[in-house]
This record gives sequence, C-alpha cells and structure tokens, in this order.
Amino acid sequence: MTNFTLGIIGGGMMAEAIFSRLISVGLYSPQEIIVSEPLESRRAYLQEKYQVETTTDNQKVAQVKSVVILAIKPQILGQIVPLKIKSDLLISILAGVSLEKLTTLFPGQAIVRAMPNTPAIVGAAMTAISSTINIESEQLKLAQRIFSAIGQVVEISESSIDAVTGLSGSGPAYVAIMIEALADGAVAAGLSRSIALQLAIQTVLGTAQLLQTKDIHPAILKDQVSSPGGTTIAGVRALEQGGVRSAVIEAVLASYRRSQELGKQ
Repeated sequence: MTNFTLGIIGGGMMAEAIFSRLISVGLYSPQEIIVSEPLESRRAYLQEKYQVETTTDNQKVAQVKSVVILAIKPQILGQIVPLKIKSDLLISILAGVSLEKLTTLFPGQAIVRAMPNTPAIVGAAMTAISSTINIESEQLKLAQRIFSAIGQVVEISESSIDAVTGLSGSGPAYVAIMIEALADGAVAAGLSRSIALQLAIQTVLGTAQLLQTKDIHPAILKDQVSSPGGTTIAGVRALEQGGVRSAVIEAVLASYRRSQELGKQ
C-alpha cells in the first residue's frame, strides 16, 4: 500500500492550486498525495491530471501520518466532524475558523491556520500563518516549507488573519476586476479586446514588480507618474471622483467582516 505523506480534505480550486505547485517543485510526488472529494467528476479530473490518489472517504485521508490539510468550505466543517486526525500536523485554510475552534474539534492536535491565495498555482501566492502553542519547531518549519513552495509566507498573530483574508485572500478577485475595467476602458477608447487585455495585465504585473523590486511606496510612484496638467493626473482625478479608493477599502473590510462571521457559524 502506498505510504501517503500529504492528505488533503477537499479537492476544490485552492487545494488544487496548492498541491499542483507542491508537485511541480518536487516537494511531494503525486504518489505521496491523497485527496478526498465528494464529486465524482472532480475526483476523476484531479486523478487524471495530477496522478494523485482520490477518495470520498475523509477518514482515510485523516489517517495520513505526516500532514493533513483541511481545504473544505468553512460552512460544511460541521458535516465532516467527528474526524479522527492521525497526522503529526493539521493545516487549515478555512476562512474564519479560529485555532480555538479547531483545537476544540481536534484536541491535542498541532495545528497551523493558514490563509493562502490562488496565485499559488503559479508560485506567486501570499500566505499568512499562525499556529497553536503546542506546535513543535519542525512542524512549523514543515508548514513554512509547504507554503514557501507556493509563494511568500509571513507568520502573524492569529488576531490578524481575518484582515489577511480581506486583503490577500480575496484580493486576487479585486485585482482581476481592476484589470478587466482597465481593458474595458481601452476598448471604449478604440483598442481591440485582446490588445487591451494584454496591456492591462502587463501594466498591473509590471507595476507590482516595480513597487516590490525598488521598495517604492505606491503614493510615491503615483506622484512620479502624474505630471502637472498631464494625462495621468486627469485619470487619477476621475478615479477619485468615482470613489475607487473608498470602494477598494470597503471591499477589504466587507471580506474581513464576512470572515469573522464564518468563524461564528
């Protein structure tokens, strides 16, 4: 029988993003991974594309000795309990579900609570982690290695993780909307859809790389680009008139509050 070293309960998009990257960088082989997923079509897809073992039996996955990742929707956590987790380390990526609640459900278990995001699939994730006090240093290092394989990792106080959910957890959707809007504006100005989208994606990507590489504050870059009486400041004015800055802030806060609500269900 295959000795699985990574078990994942839930075979959705985020789970796929994580384990596909772990396979591609060589941290785990497909033969070491088992994923539980209720949908037959999804199981077939994951098994065919990645050659990982799939099952409908959550308890079979819970028997994996090394690491088990909980990657289900937080609303259905109650449906899979009681699970008897046998792994050395339990990692939860469930939005809003606190370490306190997880410890109540899985007493004595070393647990890492993590909030990654979907750029994991291309190795560009941003993940924040927090852990229970009984975690051993090697277990924490293993969690850090897993999430370092899919992008950048920061260790933070658990009290900040709901805010992380609002920003980097949900942020890819906000950025995607901004890219789409930039492309729509260019189409309205006469560019073809394909060229407009290419320009919008590269503009966002290049700007992020510039800010990161040069360690420039966004406000400084905005000022540098905005010449007096020029085209950029005219556009910035239109954004401010449309309340874009406030809308983005409210989006992060709405996601943050929803994460808190999910933890109380």
